[in-house]
Amino acid sequence: MRLISLLPTALAASLILAATTQAAERARAGVECTPASKKLTYDCLIMLTGRKSGAAMDGVEFTVKTDMPSMPMAHNMKPVKAVPTGKPGMYYARIEIEMHGEWILKMDVSSPARDTIIHKLYFGGDESDSGLPVMKHEKHKLE
Repeated sequence: MRLISLLPTALAASLILAATTQAAERARAGVECTPASKKLTYDCLIMLTGRKSGAAMDGVEFTVKTDMPSMPMAHNMKPVKAVPTGKPGMYYARIEIEMHGEWILKMDVSSPARDTIIHKLYFGGDESDSGLPVMKHEKHKLE
């Protein structure tokens, strides 16, 4: 009789554990950025999927911060909040950078579980203030 009364409690505990494990799955990001109309501004689509499951991750709250790894802390820009696009696992953020070159996008996830995702991208332009040739604008594909 005692075993039967413990069964609902054990079932509830296993369901809670499964939900917690799913919510705590670490994310992987694919990023696609295209130049916006304003110079050094890019519209980025970010696809979040679970690292283990590969499933699209909805309901994720995160910010995107940019920093230039060749000059740490010299060009780190204010973080922007990513917003869902309405497609499963897809989010949008408009980022601004101070110069062309290699940048890191640091995605700080605050919900459903804390996580940090680092993604490195190269942003090129048509001309350089230094007069040196640089690569043309690139469209970064989702990985």
